[in-house]
Amino acid sequence: MPAQGRERIRNVAILGHSHDGKTTLAEALLHASGAIPRLGSTDGGSATLDFEPEEQRRKISINLGVGHCEFEGYKINLLDAPGFFDFSGQVSSGLAAAEGALLVVSATDQLAVGTEVAWEQLSRSAKPRLVVVNKMDKEHADYFGAVDAMRAEFTPRPVALHLPIGSEADFRGVVDLLHRKAFVSTPDGKGAEEPVPDELQSLVEERHEQLVEAAAEGDDELLEKYLDEGTLTEEEVERGLREGILAGRVCPVVCCAALKEVGAQTLLRAVIDLLPPPVEGSENGNAAAFAFSTTADPFVGRVSYLKVLSGCLKSDQQVQNATRNTAERVGQLFFPQGKEHTNTQQACAGDIAGVAKLQHTQTGDVLGSNGAAPEVPVPEPVYSLAIFPKARGDEEKISTGLARLAEEDPALRVERSEETKQLLIRGQGDVHLDIVLEKLKRKYGVEAVTELPRVAYRETVTGSSRAEGRHVKQSGGHGQYGICQIEVEPTERGDGFVWEDKIFGGAIPQNFRPSVEKGIQDTMARGVVAGYPMVDVKVRLVDGKYHTV
Repeated sequence: MPAQGRERIRNVAILGHSHDGKTTLAEALLHASGAIPRLGSTDGGSATLDFEPEEQRRKISINLGVGHCEFEGYKINLLDAPGFFDFSGQVSSGLAAAEGALLVVSATDQLAVGTEVAWEQLSRSAKPRLVVVNKMDKEHADYFGAVDAMRAEFTPRPVALHLPIGSEADFRGVVDLLHRKAFVSTPDGKGAEEPVPDELQSLVEERHEQLVEAAAEGDDELLEKYLDEGTLTEEEVERGLREGILAGRVCPVVCCAALKEVGAQTLLRAVIDLLPPPVEGSENGNAAAFAFSTTADPFVGRVSYLKVLSGCLKSDQQVQNATRNTAERVGQLFFPQGKEHTNTQQACAGDIAGVAKLQHTQTGDVLGSNGAAPEVPVPEPVYSLAIFPKARGDEEKISTGLARLAEEDPALRVERSEETKQLLIRGQGDVHLDIVLEKLKRKYGVEAVTELPRVAYRETVTGSSRAEGRHVKQSGGHGQYGICQIEVEPTERGDGFVWEDKIFGGAIPQNFRPSVEKGIQDTMARGVVAGYPMVDVKVRLVDGKYHTV
């Protein structure tokens, strides 16, 4: 693929509810653009971006799929994010590397929970987006119902950019409302332009008017012209839509049937025309990139996916990991297409590339000039299991394997409980941790057994009390004698240990008071009822005595 300036690159994340056809849509876009020779499927286990055995067996995306295509002189990098909630960390990685997004909605299921979650993620990250109403060829498909449901629920309110030609089994093409042109599917998958069907003419004019209004809103110059003249040129509408999408005022809706590639090329044109290019620095600057995703392979090692922030990163280049202040040698760069790779000598500002065997780099790290990299949020774990090897002697193998898996999945936490002495894996749910166990066996040859973690109990006090402690030591010569009086009371949940020194004067010398606090903390660590650590307790040192014996 020839080198592209960043103005002719689009980095696009694909989000949505599980099973709404995100990976199938990515497959259709790759095939319709000629990037792959045949159309794979998730059901058949042949989808380009779902190549892990765990994905093929379960027919869901688990990792962030990375692919690319070239269409009409533009390079489009596709970042296919899982829709299953257990893998939300992969969604964050995809959004960190993308300037725009496609939110995939099923024409038969409209506003699923995952759709609302994805919309919220896009809004939090302020990502320009197009909504893709997929599965228009399925029974009970309702494009206008989907658009109306989203307009009632979401802000900015979605507006139709496409109209379907036919529906359900008769769905055969789309009308582009911006250009008022019809495109229908052809046996070669490329599609062909034809006149707008007569029965759609009035609806096309009505919906085109809504699109023009959406483009004019928020742009004083366009709005004034629209109010004065009642219309805008195609170029002005496109400009208004592009600016509105970027500002978060407009969200166009398109339709397709990804499994049959109907509407795929029209969607590619919409991505090129309406979603923004990368905003990264010049290709002439110093090379800098950040790792937005990582995978681990037992044979290849760590594979890092990089977004180039500035300059051109070259194969076999020595760079500095600015995050960890260590040197890294960038090996052979490649453009990923699922598990297939196309080697390249360089990747320039705005583009996405992969590289294997970086020694120190992890997800979120910056390579090269210390520039500002997008944040890759990591979700907090919500589910835990205790884990141990099935076979004795595999303790080291299981620790090594889990450490590697945690490198590729920041949402996976591996830690050892100091209290229960158990090795714990923590993640986003039972499916997430089941996948970890499957990968552990397949990639690192170690079978594991899990159980629910033992509860690490805590003790606390439920009321206030006053106590006195005495210290008397006499072993010949000068002895020791001391009394301290304390008040104990509960604190709010999560406050931990609170110490207050309320001694006035010299009832207890200042140099002895830290020893009182340390003695209390030592006792709290052992507990006083069942041997569990005490928490959320306030201890107040109020009085005491001392003298030599």
